[in-house]
Amino acid sequence: MKLNHTLIFAGLWLLMACSKKEESISPTTGSITESIYASGTIKSADQYQAFVSVSGIIEEIYVQEGQAVEVGTPLLRVSNETQKFNLDNAKLAANYNDQANNQGKLVEAEAIVQTSKAKLKLDSSLFTRQKALWAQQVGTRIAYEQAELNYQSSKANFVSAQQRLTDLRRQINFSSAQTKKNVQISARQSEDFILKSQVKGTVFNLLKEKGELVSPQTPIAVLGNTQNYILELQVDENDIFHVQLGQKVALTFDAYKNQVFEAKVTKIASIMNERNKTFLVEASFTKAPEKLYPNVTFEANIILRTKQNALILPRNYLKNDSLVTLADGTIRTVKLGITDFQKAEILSGLSSKDQVIKPQ
Repeated sequence: MKLNHTLIFAGLWLLMACSKKEESISPTTGSITESIYASGTIKSADQYQAFVSVSGIIEEIYVQEGQAVEVGTPLLRVSNETQKFNLDNAKLAANYNDQANNQGKLVEAEAIVQTSKAKLKLDSSLFTRQKALWAQQVGTRIAYEQAELNYQSSKANFVSAQQRLTDLRRQINFSSAQTKKNVQISARQSEDFILKSQVKGTVFNLLKEKGELVSPQTPIAVLGNTQNYILELQVDENDIFHVQLGQKVALTFDAYKNQVFEAKVTKIASIMNERNKTFLVEASFTKAPEKLYPNVTFEANIILRTKQNALILPRNYLKNDSLVTLADGTIRTVKLGITDFQKAEILSGLSSKDQVIKPQ
């Protein structure tokens, strides 16, 4: 019985010793990619918040959320009674000063010109005859001077009538044009009370309801183009210097499990957001999901470079990204190349035949 107990104890000791043996691996050959992590948000192309240009109360809403719109499609109308009265007054003034409604004044002025012209012609003839008689010493000097005075008076009246007719025409033309322009201005101002779409796209959200008071500082609706989306990435200031236009971007969405989508960098902001110390980087899809919505969030990796046939070791087998422990307990310094969150390229210090264990 004692011998049997000894054998059992020895077996247990060997089993425990084997269980304490560290698991070891060897570096493998494969591809590794260096990338920059960034979080982001989906925005539709031309997405914007719509604002009214005048204050007032929403009198009518012409669209619904999710409705497709064209450029210039009316979204809603803001009510303002004062502007309506201004437009009515401008129309009344334009009608009063219209050329067609002032033809009577022109006809009267033209008649005065014609009468003055006929009077001038008559007095000119009488003066010419009286002048000829006076040259022959026929008649009196008083008759001659009276004929000359009548002629000069008729001439002045004719010139004056012509000038009044010219001035009247100019005034009527000016007043007519001015009041018509005032109608256009008032009508244009009235259009400011109708909010119109600036893009061809979709009404994503209506932020106000009929009867609410709005102002130019109040966002009214959110619109955008659902046929094209922009990826807005927030890149840390420590990584922005590695980002370049045209670089590939790998994307993942919570809604699309185990799927990776592709994009490329199209724009890099030239100024940092001081609040979160990030730069805005835009990208466009090269491989997009079947369905998307604005403001959906995603995670991205901006691909800096990829290397094939690299000697790779899992990063959890490294200590301080510079030391490895061999199976025999030897600690060795290694030089790394490309790294990602899980793997590291070994440039020197290890070979594919070395056995490495996880550091304690």
